[in-house]
Amino acid sequence: MPHAPSAPKNLCAKTRPLANPYEVWKGNGWTWRILKKWQVDDDKPYARWFCHVTSPFCPEGEYGDVYVRDIKGHAYKAPTLTVTV
Repeated sequence: MPHAPSAPKNLCAKTRPLANPYEVWKGNGWTWRILKKWQVDDDKPYARWFCHVTSPFCPEGEYGDVYVRDIKGHAYKAPTLTVTV
């Protein structure tokens, strides 16, 4: 019996430390460090990311889930440096 095609694997499912986020988004004095993505499809209406967020109101930052649409609607993806050894 043939197997059904498998769903795409979530490569961002493991929580990363603050110093090594999957992505960084910035906008209007806010910074979102993406530490985990709960799903593969970020375009779903209730897609969310686990983030560390800094803002003018909370410069030391807070951890929590944020809807992807809220980040993408107010920020840009910051370039990241890739270090090879």
